[in-house]
Amino acid sequence: MARRIVAVTGGVASGKSAATRVFESLGVTVADADVAARAVIEPGQPALAQVVARFGADSLGPDGRLDRARMRQRVFADPAAKADLERILHPPIRAWLRAACEAADGPYAVVAIPLLAEGGGRQAYPWLDRIVVVDAPEAVQLARLQQRDGITADLAARMVAAQATRRQRLAMADDVVVNDGSLAQLEAAVTRLHQRYLALL
Repeated sequence: MARRIVAVTGGVASGKSAATRVFESLGVTVADADVAARAVIEPGQPALAQVVARFGADSLGPDGRLDRARMRQRVFADPAAKADLERILHPPIRAWLRAACEAADGPYAVVAIPLLAEGGGRQAYPWLDRIVVVDAPEAVQLARLQQRDGITADLAARMVAAQATRRQRLAMADDVVVNDGSLAQLEAAVTRLHQRYLALL
């Protein structure tokens, strides 16, 4: 059972996923918020019933699962609907992540939360022992986004602007991994952090 829980977060295209893969390669359990978000809306889960009660049966696809594409369109067009959906989903997602981390082997577990700053930070996740921010200069994020997703510079800029600022993320960081170089450099930085955690936690 993990004694400590470390969150990994960062802006879009900062290298969060690459960093968590390094933690996994070092034998650390990683609980992922995206996996949790899918798990809590599986058929039969209370959160799915709450979504249907709020948004109607047409929020489901023919297979009885949440029609994610339709819901995405609805919530992006309606801030009140987005707030309602988050109010339903965030508590069970947080509970799923905490349970997965607490059940993990090893001295610590990692929880990957891309939108930690936007989702309430430490106030929403008081059970986090440390927060790691994977940070990259905005110019690097923009270049990676355009290359990775094949999008325009304008769309990349809007995606970055829609998130919390670098300053907001860095303000809540206990540790910062600067990811503006090669994958080998990122791997070395995460490995150093891992060794430090084994000594510290």
